[in-house]
Amino acid sequence: MSLTGTPFLYTLIALCVAAVALPLVLWSRVRGPRAVRGVARLLMVLFAQGTAVALVFTMVNNSNQLYDNWGDLLGTSNHVQEAADLGASGTGGIALEKLPKVKQTFKQGKGPGMRAEGGVLVTHLKGRVSGVHAEVNVWLPPQYHDPAYRNHRFPVVEVLPGYPGSSKAWYGTMDAPEQLAPLMRGGQITPFIIVSPRTTLLPGKDTGCANIAGQVNADSWLSIDVPKMVMDNFRAQAAPNGWAVAGYSAGAHCATKLAVAHPDRYRAAVSMSGYNDPAAVPQSLAGRSPALRAANNPYVILKDSRVPPRVALYMSGQPKDGYEAAMALKRAAKAPTTVDVVFIPKSAGGHTMALWKPQVVPAFRWLTQVMGTPQQDGSAPGTTPLAPSSAGSRHAELASGTASPADAARRP
Repeated sequence: MSLTGTPFLYTLIALCVAAVALPLVLWSRVRGPRAVRGVARLLMVLFAQGTAVALVFTMVNNSNQLYDNWGDLLGTSNHVQEAADLGASGTGGIALEKLPKVKQTFKQGKGPGMRAEGGVLVTHLKGRVSGVHAEVNVWLPPQYHDPAYRNHRFPVVEVLPGYPGSSKAWYGTMDAPEQLAPLMRGGQITPFIIVSPRTTLLPGKDTGCANIAGQVNADSWLSIDVPKMVMDNFRAQAAPNGWAVAGYSAGAHCATKLAVAHPDRYRAAVSMSGYNDPAAVPQSLAGRSPALRAANNPYVILKDSRVPPRVALYMSGQPKDGYEAAMALKRAAKAPTTVDVVFIPKSAGGHTMALWKPQVVPAFRWLTQVMGTPQQDGSAPGTTPLAPSSAGSRHAELASGTASPADAARRP
């Protein structure tokens, strides 16, 4: 029975009802010695508590899409077939342009949000470079099947969840297709292809989107294997100009790191409540040593870059939850790198999906400005001047009494 399926949820509801009714009916009818009666009644209480906890957990999990399946929850899923040493480039010396085309079979996705606005296509990809074998979800914009756009190639946004997090979360809990499709139809937002690959690749560990020889090549999975598959199977624009990456929480850290580390693969990144130092997450493999922390810290990468990367960053955060890290990157950035920081006040809520979901539209408006607006005849997109989005909050300002410049300087 699926962890996120309706049958499992209804089964738990039925068990909770039975757990409440059981002591009401049997409490005074239990027979036998006092010890036996005590144990029987204790078991009824524990059964009621256990079913209630399981139901609450399941409802929270379904709402936030933290765990996709039993393997993710129990820590038994392993999607890494091999993790060769791929070197600094993450290619292992492979000439990517000479690799044969990746032809995939797709099926209709299942689960919350997976059938909205045309539905999400799902495939299982065997990464030729990374050695990762996992699912990739693809949502096509309304214009994709419009005859007027039959010769048009669409820009792509690779979207990443937090940790733990499901590859379906951007379609389900975040409702990205439902929020964006009407605006794409109306020409207010560029029709992007939205791709969400699995990021939980090892049991009980956050890979930190890092390449770690012998353990995982998450960076190459996200920045090489997945983009190549999408470009080989859909009318997607080429990297880097046609590609952006976005995420929240741990996914925000990954989005920033991937864009800063690979300006040849991404033109822009969106970070919601992200951080720079991977050691901010105790389960992060990228935080296990000083060398790994530095190699996967976007602040360090940006500060030490001999040639500033040509990338645009959109970073939103609250005091002590993403804002200070964003400001550190803004101070370290040099042209042509641009960093637009959006301050989110504490009153907007905490580190939850409820905070990030309303930011989807402003973030994609910003991406539209950065990556260009499609022409009505379906020809190549034009460009519009870069203009920061405020996401309903003050742009790069401090809320009176809630943060200070000293706070912003303390956590790069």
